[in-house]
Amino acid sequence: MQLFSQISAWTWGILLLQSLSWVEGRAGLGPGQQDWDYVEVRKGAHLFYWLHYTTANVSAFTERPLVIWLQGGPGVASSGCGVFEQLGAIDIEGRPRESSWVQHMNVLFIDSPVGTGFSYVESHGRYARNNSQIARDLVTLMQMFLSKYPQFQRVPLHIFSESYGGKMAPEFALELHLAKERGQVKCRLDSVAVGNPWTSPLDSILAYAPFLLQLGIVDEDGYRNISRVAAQIAGLVYDEKWIRALETGSTIQDVIGTYTDGVFLYNTQRRVHLDEVYRYGEDPKMSDFMRSNVTKALGLSHMPAWMLQNATVFMHLGSEIFRPATHIVTRLLDETSIRVGVYSGILDLLCATPGTVNWISRMRWRRKAEYAGSPRKSFRIDGMLEGYEKHGGGFSMFWVYRAGHLVQQENPVAMAHILRYFTNFG
Repeated sequence: MQLFSQISAWTWGILLLQSLSWVEGRAGLGPGQQDWDYVEVRKGAHLFYWLHYTTANVSAFTERPLVIWLQGGPGVASSGCGVFEQLGAIDIEGRPRESSWVQHMNVLFIDSPVGTGFSYVESHGRYARNNSQIARDLVTLMQMFLSKYPQFQRVPLHIFSESYGGKMAPEFALELHLAKERGQVKCRLDSVAVGNPWTSPLDSILAYAPFLLQLGIVDEDGYRNISRVAAQIAGLVYDEKWIRALETGSTIQDVIGTYTDGVFLYNTQRRVHLDEVYRYGEDPKMSDFMRSNVTKALGLSHMPAWMLQNATVFMHLGSEIFRPATHIVTRLLDETSIRVGVYSGILDLLCATPGTVNWISRMRWRRKAEYAGSPRKSFRIDGMLEGYEKHGGGFSMFWVYRAGHLVQQENPVAMAHILRYFTNFG
């Protein structure tokens, strides 16, 4: 694969000179300066991070905030999907990404939980078995990171994530806040925002049948059969039979496939060929690219091989997948000053927007009335309607047009609006 064929040497030279004038980093893969390393967060458990300093035209990188990006899954790698499919400066063909977050801010990609992407577990180490452990591991990484890069202690910090990150990111934010309160870490954590979140799995599941019926994707027969399996999952969740709920969750996807002839779960309006097989974070081209080009560029050939999607990570978290995490979001709103946000591509089925709206409407926090009483407004970019937003009581919700599960990829203009709302790029 020929990298960077569409980017001139002159452009690369200018970017490199700009970067070297104000930051001590390394030449990784793509424009600007970068740095990366492993942190042993527990005995035998190692998390990998990849820092991309902003390429913005500023006199110092500290003029821009630091955004942490966590991929979902669990078990999908930020170093792959996050960097090269969604937020980074280039894709795996070397083409520049106009909507890259790095051009506006510093971005820290973390392969979490341990065992994901470049992160790994030694034979005597342990995979995370719950979200609390994931959060504590991330706090340990940030303690080391902020000690190694003390300049970032003084810049605004924001946590963004998507999908299963709707459970990981809020708990990470809460644990980081608590560590800061105990004097164990110095940072300016300002916000946490999650896209198409799997925060309340049952609410997502219960939304499937009515959502598909209203879109005209299933008829009454499909509605009844999908609803029947959703009711089974609800009973298992109420009885806290988490593994059986997870197993039945696979069944409902099969039933949906039968009654829709294979509607694309991540975007109900995407055209998908009969022979096309896609699952979140499982592009085989990405695996080849990461294990050859990226591994070589970062000097990681002597380390454990990059994992496309580690099923072992998922399996160890089996009892966590269907547990709700809305109580963590409530704690953030009640116990901290951290701004909390949700953005949802309205074409997603896996974490369908109606289910997300339902769990938000049921949440109770001290300033809920401010959110409930605030107006829901549209937002337009260059005159084009891109979605709606609602803010109040420390909480924000964005409904995004022309996007499904992956808002950054499918409507980067709307994502830029959301990103600017939380970070102001400064």
